[in-house]
Amino acid sequence: MKTLIIHARMVSPDVEIAGASLLLEQDRIVAVFGPDETLPVADQVIDAAGRWVLPGFFDIHCHGADGHDVCDNSLDAVRHIAMRKLQEGVTTWLPTTLTQPQAKLEEIAGKCAQYIAHPEFCRAPGLHVEGPFINRKNAGAQNPEFVRPPNFNELKRIHDRAPVCIVSLAPDIDGADDVIRQASALGIVSSAAHTSSTAARIFEAKQAGLTHLTHFCNAMTPVHHREIGVVGAGLLDDSLKIEVICDTIHLCPDMLRLVFKLVPVERLMMITDSMAASWIDQGEVMLGGLEVIVKDGKAVLKEGGALAGSALLYNEGVRNVAQITGLPLHQIVKTTSWNQAQSLGLDGFGKLEPGFFADIVILDADFSVWKTLVGGQVR
Repeated sequence: MKTLIIHARMVSPDVEIAGASLLLEQDRIVAVFGPDETLPVADQVIDAAGRWVLPGFFDIHCHGADGHDVCDNSLDAVRHIAMRKLQEGVTTWLPTTLTQPQAKLEEIAGKCAQYIAHPEFCRAPGLHVEGPFINRKNAGAQNPEFVRPPNFNELKRIHDRAPVCIVSLAPDIDGADDVIRQASALGIVSSAAHTSSTAARIFEAKQAGLTHLTHFCNAMTPVHHREIGVVGAGLLDDSLKIEVICDTIHLCPDMLRLVFKLVPVERLMMITDSMAASWIDQGEVMLGGLEVIVKDGKAVLKEGGALAGSALLYNEGVRNVAQITGLPLHQIVKTTSWNQAQSLGLDGFGKLEPGFFADIVILDADFSVWKTLVGGQVR
C-alpha cells in the first residue's frame, strides 16, 4: 500500500522543507517531494495541513506512564505504557527497569520480551536496565535495599530473556569496568548513573567501553572547580552521549540552556525518565516498591522527597527545548531520534529520507501530537 503525506512542514536533521510531501510504501519512505513537484497517486492521502512532520521520537529511558510501571511485572502494563508513549509521538521506546531483585528482573524481562516480539504500538527493540549496579549513596529514587555489586552474569541472564540495549551502572563501584567490557562485547551500551565517580574515573571507564551518561546532572557528581565530576566530564568529553530530561524540573531552564549551548546537539539525547506519574495530574503511585507523590507535574518520593523520575510527556519536552533554547527544529530533532538510533546501532531510523523506516510524528503548532505512524501505519 502507498501512503502520501501532503502539505507537510517536514523536519529532519539539518533539513526543513515547507510544503513537502512524503511517499510511503510498505514500512519505508520511498520519496520526498518539494512544494512544486508533481505528486504520484497513492492509496491513502494524509493532509498534514502545514503541521510539523518529524522523525518519530526515541525514548530510550522510560519506566512507565499513566499509573503503570515496567516493574509491575505485567505484559498489560508494558502494553499500556507503549500505547501512551505512542500518543506522545514516541515510535521507539526502551522499557526501563529499576533496581530490583534478580529473579524479578528476569521475570520482567520475560514480560517485555512478549511485547518486543509483538509490538502493537511503538517499537521496543530491547531494554534499558537501570541499576541494580549503582552506588548506594547516589540511589536517589532507586530502592537501596536491592543495590548490589556489578555482576555480568546477572546482566546476561536478563539479556537472555529480552535483549538489553543499555545498562546504567556506577563506574566507581568495583567490578563495573568488567561488566562494561563484557556488555560492550554483546553490543550493550553502558551508561554512567547513580554514581560518585570523579571525572578521571569516567575517562577510565570510557576505555572499557562506557559511552553514555544517564539523566545528566541527576544522581551524579556535580561540577566543582577542583573536581569537575561526572557533569564536568560530560561537558568536556566530545565522545560521551548525554541523556537530558527536559521537564524544567530535573534541569532548570537555565541549566537546559547552558547544556544546549555548551554541548553539541550531536551528543544530546532527550529522554523522559517518566514513570507511572506521567499522564496523571495529581495522586500517589509506586516506583520500584517506593511510594511516590505526584503534584503539579512533579513526582517525589513520599519518604525523603527525592525526585522520583518524571511526569514528562515526550512532546512536551520537545516544546520546552524549542522555547528555552530557541534552536531550530532541524537541530532539535537530532536529539529526539537520530542520535539515539546512531548510538544504539539502529540503521534506517531518525531521518525522513528515502530508504528510512516510515516512523513519523505529526505535530500541531503547540507541539501536541496529531498523528503518529509506525512503519507507515497510523497507530
